[in-house]
Amino acid sequence: MKKLKLITVFALTAILGLTSCQSEESTEVGSNPNTNSSTSPTASNYERAVMNDGSNDDFLDGNACIELLFPLIATVNGQQVTLLSSLDFSTVLNIMGALNDDSDSVTFNFPISVITSTYLEVVVNNQSELDALNEECENAESQGEDAISCIDIQFPVTLLTYSVNLEQTGSVVVQSDEQLYMFMTGLQADELFAVDYPISATFSNGTTIQINSDTEFQNSITECVQFEEEEQEEEDTADEVEAFLSGATFIVETYTIDGVNTANNYIDWSIEFTNDLKVIATSSLDEVEGTYAVSSEIETFVNITFPSNTAVSDLDEDWIVSSLNTDADIISFTSKTDASITLYLMKI
Repeated sequence: MKKLKLITVFALTAILGLTSCQSEESTEVGSNPNTNSSTSPTASNYERAVMNDGSNDDFLDGNACIELLFPLIATVNGQQVTLLSSLDFSTVLNIMGALNDDSDSVTFNFPISVITSTYLEVVVNNQSELDALNEECENAESQGEDAISCIDIQFPVTLLTYSVNLEQTGSVVVQSDEQLYMFMTGLQADELFAVDYPISATFSNGTTIQINSDTEFQNSITECVQFEEEEQEEEDTADEVEAFLSGATFIVETYTIDGVNTANNYIDWSIEFTNDLKVIATSSLDEVEGTYAVSSEIETFVNITFPSNTAVSDLDEDWIVSSLNTDADIISFTSKTDASITLYLMKI
């Protein structure tokens, strides 16, 4: 059930915030050819770019269109967790990360409160209502109407307003994502707008850029969405790599430095990757225990850590996954710091 009183106050606050920034109507008649209507691609781009981003808690609710509000109680893999703020996310992630070959489960103690991508606060009373919100989000994603979260507009931003005759009627200074969203969704059919460029924006990778036109804004979105898709593909690869390694034992097929294969140094060793992120090297005479972690950016990495001064210390490395052949049970790596060092492991 939506909290109507809160929504009303919320909307009025946003409108008042915009009204207070409205300038006196310009006496200059404008002929700006870059004006946009409420149905223009530019309006859609800005609306989606400033929607409320609910992706930070996806590991809990699986829904990028809603933001969980605190406090809330959830049962994660059988353990009850009270979350008072996002600082408690680490507790949940530690529970989920304890084993890497299990299926994580999350159930909430309903009711819970969420904020939708359109800045509405909603009370979710049961799992069925949460499932309905998840379905709405999937539909928005499939229709290209979901939030674009890979670009963060820097405020303030000035918007010039026009009549359909291209006469400038005023200007509005917006100070936040929410205010800009309210402006875009509140445009009437007989109202036009233009963004007073340049503006600044930051990509999800931390790069800040200057944008000088609607076209540049569109190009920036295309670029960051493509980068985000590549990151998602690599996350999928990382999941596949982790599943391939977890619970399996390998032998060193090749270990090459500057073109010289020294795999014979490991001919008596097997390498086991456990499901609790330990890596155990075993020979007929010795056993060495370390840890491993799989991660990704635009490449997939496997960090293997062994104690120094052991027979397997050279395997202690930040590795880039070069290839994965699940049919042949072989995975190959290249050192992140020295491309002349390669490692091939074969599953036994």
